[in-house]
Amino acid sequence: MEIVKIITKSEIETEHIGKVFAKNLVAGDIVAMYGDLGSGKTEFVKGICDYFEVEEIITSPTFTIVNKYTSSVTGKESLSIYHIDLYRIEKEIELNEIGFQEYLNDENAITLIEWAEKTTQIPQQAIKITIKSDKEEDNIRYFEFELPRKFEFGV
Repeated sequence: MEIVKIITKSEIETEHIGKVFAKNLVAGDIVAMYGDLGSGKTEFVKGICDYFEVEEIITSPTFTIVNKYTSSVTGKESLSIYHIDLYRIEKEIELNEIGFQEYLNDENAITLIEWAEKTTQIPQQAIKITIKSDKEEDNIRYFEFELPRKFEFGV
């Protein structure tokens, strides 16, 4: 397991890191994101979706729980991106109701999970990202990536 730490200083940088990170993603990947409210998880997801040329507006699925996007990148048009937000989940049993395991097992999709700390069902091979905000500087974010394989973050 490789650990990579990155600091961003604005929403634009957070989105950019998402876009750079996305270059490494392949169908079947699961990305589990951990962090407090307002830490930048959705901005990071916007960057990932930008890389895959998702045409829909990216918003946190706090109330819908799951948003499904489709890549517009030539050759990857059949790639689905599931954006799952577990913030409102109170009990693990609720995950069965949304078909959580089906999302995790979709080999033709990338699954992005906000508030992953709300479940014990995150697979061992998932990419784990912890995002923390700076207590004194509003726009600074600290990312810690736990990567099961080599990722390139070069710009």
